[in-house]
Amino acid sequence: MSFLVLLLALWVEKFSALRHQVQRDGFFLGELVRLERTGKVHPWWTLAILVLAPVALLVLVLHVLDPVAYGLLALPLHLLVLVYSLGRGDAKGSLGPFRDAWRRGDDQAALHVAERDLGLAADEPHSLLVRVQGYLLWQAYQSFFAVIFWYFVLGPAAALAYRLLALTVEHSRQPALKARAEQLRHIMDWLPVRVLALSFALVGNFVAVMRVMLHELLNWHISAGHLVARVGRIADDILEEEDPQRGLGRLDSLWELLLRSAVLWYAGFALWTVLV
Repeated sequence: MSFLVLLLALWVEKFSALRHQVQRDGFFLGELVRLERTGKVHPWWTLAILVLAPVALLVLVLHVLDPVAYGLLALPLHLLVLVYSLGRGDAKGSLGPFRDAWRRGDDQAALHVAERDLGLAADEPHSLLVRVQGYLLWQAYQSFFAVIFWYFVLGPAAALAYRLLALTVEHSRQPALKARAEQLRHIMDWLPVRVLALSFALVGNFVAVMRVMLHELLNWHISAGHLVARVGRIADDILEEEDPQRGLGRLDSLWELLLRSAVLWYAGFALWTVLV
């Protein structure tokens, strides 16, 4: 059933408006603000309320539904949870204003748009372009690859836990709570980001990527965002110094790299489903 749900989620992602109807975070964010406002709840207890409690409730409901009608009643719940757990927004579409400013050669406008729309800042245009390329790779990873990895490995509860931790990291205004959520998310990012990096090697520059991964494979301290951005650019043969317009075109080639990796993952999921 997992592979069927992954296929349905892909269809919803590309061809349906269901994603925008399901991904409503108002209640979660309201509870986050309420718990932070009291200032009396320990960060670990806050995470237990915000993340562990919904995940435990989901596991209980699925335990009740799975035996009924050969699991058919659980399938819609699997799909809804997976769709909810996918990332917010459109990573590629959000780059539109930046690309327009960059094509015009308006460096100041590009810097302003990147800071306004993407939350990225840089001292000069080249470093900004590198950060934008990293932003695209990171957003694709945390919005899609990490979620479907945990869904396929551990089910919808793990996918939901990942998204709730991500929302806590993004919206928390309490440093201690944000730090604890980042620690847990770092743990959940460790394995899938390395699987994606190895996927980049298979669909990109294998030798260059493996040269990097030999040093970083077991590095606990490197962040998922830094690793996926570094390895993605290496897999796409992006030079440190490139022509600005060519560098902009690299956004499309990086997106193609991500699409090839997604196809590879789905092929792997299908093969595993058939063999097991």
